[in-house]
Amino acid sequence: MKKLLYLLIILFIPAVYASDYGVYSPYGYEYSSLPDEMTLFILDFSNSMSEFLEGNSKAEMMIETVKSLLPKINPNSMVGLRVYGHKVGFTPLDACRASSLAVPIGKLDTSLINSALDSTHPRGMTPITFSLKQAIKYDFVGFTGKKHIILLTDGGENCDESPCKFVISLMKLRKDVKIDVIAFNISDEEDLDQLQCTSLVTGGKFYTANTAAELARSLENSSNAYKKVEAKIIMK
Repeated sequence: MKKLLYLLIILFIPAVYASDYGVYSPYGYEYSSLPDEMTLFILDFSNSMSEFLEGNSKAEMMIETVKSLLPKINPNSMVGLRVYGHKVGFTPLDACRASSLAVPIGKLDTSLINSALDSTHPRGMTPITFSLKQAIKYDFVGFTGKKHIILLTDGGENCDESPCKFVISLMKLRKDVKIDVIAFNISDEEDLDQLQCTSLVTGGKFYTANTAAELARSLENSSNAYKKVEAKIIMK
């Protein structure tokens, strides 16, 4: 799988274009949020997120970390929230379709996102691929410009799909989606390889986090990386 990852990086990750990455200078410039930039958080509420780590459930750690991150995001940013694994369903198929757009993409509404997080609880499976498909097919409809997904999960896909294969197919059709993946408390090498592929094929970042501090740093780095790439520089 690791050899496959290296091959994928060569085949599917484009070179960094100078037009996408401006050089920032603190003198005479300021960052201005683009009107068509958007970030969609896709967060894991599968049953394993109820496990405890550092005295709290992983879900509680995730929720509190995201809450602390939101005030640091440009208030004019376009932000949405999708959750998955929050329902069990009557059949495995139902559990593998448990993915909901909790907060549609729009101007950052911290209170609405916080409320959605507080009312969502870990219960079911880990339908990562289905969640990505739903996001691409429905959540970004009507929006132009680049789409940034921040996917957080504490496990690999367990619904008989492959997020890696999905994004490889996706990148053949469109180049406006970037996926950052945060692997939270994952040790399985195959799961990590799949998740790393999911991010790198789209030109996104891959992070691993095993503590609350590492989780906070990963989320903040992901959101900051997006701002730097998508910001436009305006002369003062």
